[in-house]
Amino acid sequence: MAAPAFEEFEPARDRDCPGCVHRRRTRRRPLSGRLAHLPATRGMAVVAAVSAALGAVTTPAAAYPGGPSPHRQAVPGDGEPDTPQGAEAPLHGPGGKPAGAGGAPAPRTTRSAIIKRARSWVTAKVPYSMSRYWNDGYRQDCSGYVSMAWGLNSNQWTGSLAKYGVRITKSQLQPGDILLYHNTANPQKGSHVVIFGGWKNHTHTSYTVYEQTPPHARSRTTPYPYWSHAGKYVPYRYKGLAAGNAGAEASGGKTPTAFPGADSFGPGAVNAYVTELGRMLVARGAGAYYPEGPGPAWGEADRRATEAFQRAQGWSPEEADGRPGPRTWELLASGGGRDIAPGADGPASHGVPGYPGKGYFRPGQSNDHIARLGAQLVRKGFGRFYGDGPVPQWGEAHRQAVAAFQRGQGWRGGAADGSPGPETWRRLFA
Repeated sequence: MAAPAFEEFEPARDRDCPGCVHRRRTRRRPLSGRLAHLPATRGMAVVAAVSAALGAVTTPAAAYPGGPSPHRQAVPGDGEPDTPQGAEAPLHGPGGKPAGAGGAPAPRTTRSAIIKRARSWVTAKVPYSMSRYWNDGYRQDCSGYVSMAWGLNSNQWTGSLAKYGVRITKSQLQPGDILLYHNTANPQKGSHVVIFGGWKNHTHTSYTVYEQTPPHARSRTTPYPYWSHAGKYVPYRYKGLAAGNAGAEASGGKTPTAFPGADSFGPGAVNAYVTELGRMLVARGAGAYYPEGPGPAWGEADRRATEAFQRAQGWSPEEADGRPGPRTWELLASGGGRDIAPGADGPASHGVPGYPGKGYFRPGQSNDHIARLGAQLVRKGFGRFYGDGPVPQWGEAHRQAVAAFQRGQGWRGGAADGSPGPETWRRLFA
């Protein structure tokens, strides 16, 4: 039987990849005991003979399969992953041959499409590689993953992706945007890019991430902005994003659900449509209204978030009543219309409690908003309209006190009708 062949691998000196580190650590050590005094050729023969006798198959630690060196998986609290990456390259066709791309360098796409493509690699558990290409033509590293999700006509790297995006702020992040860290001093050490999938809490300290990292593409909850290099990740929004499409994370990448009917929403409603509504609203910028996240039971958070979205469309106070109708639902489900601007009439913007809506200040209504309104009017010097103090039930005393306050602002006629609108509320609590 022929002796097995042993091959010595010398690690490259210009690259500190994990495979190279492993090879250095597992390099042959001097033989101990009697074998240490044997000539090198006799030592090899002894090893070969022992292997043949035992029927063992020996695989040297250095003999890795072809392709990139293996990389360790990024673990929470374990620092940054080693993320060597390929350079700019064309898409690859069958057999690994470059494929012509053509078309615009930044094709138009939607947030729904970005998230759907990102999930496709997660579902397929596409292995990480900086030199291999998946069957869609994109390189299997972090930057190739983003190139694929954004639908670019080529493979980019962390040093070039920024030119396909527009820099944004943390408060503007929505599903389909990216967080990019390019280490200019050493691009192969720490550089990484991930896809933002949506906030996981109202404090915006954690989010759903989609990323390509050893051993394969995945999605998980990640602290903002990332496990390491927290001050160096920069948010970007794709330049080719179709206007008005805000994020499909709300609908989970599924076909938009038809409007279930007005009876599915409002006090006492408990169903999956309320949860779906909340998720869509959060994707459009209403996360601050949900301190514990959307749920199936209709509540004040749902009403206020809906009203904020309706106001963002420029609708009148009567139209922006906080109750989702067919038009509201259609815009949310399709990604159309305008998003809720950061800080716009939030729950507690600049110390001013969010305006709850005119529906709470009508004859027959009794709630905490009326009590809060009355107490503030008393503090502003309009307590004379209340005999024994304001009560939580809407009545003539409240209307007269509000009208007096509005006249004090210089308003006349219908502008001082005693019905508190958003501007009356803002000035009263400012």
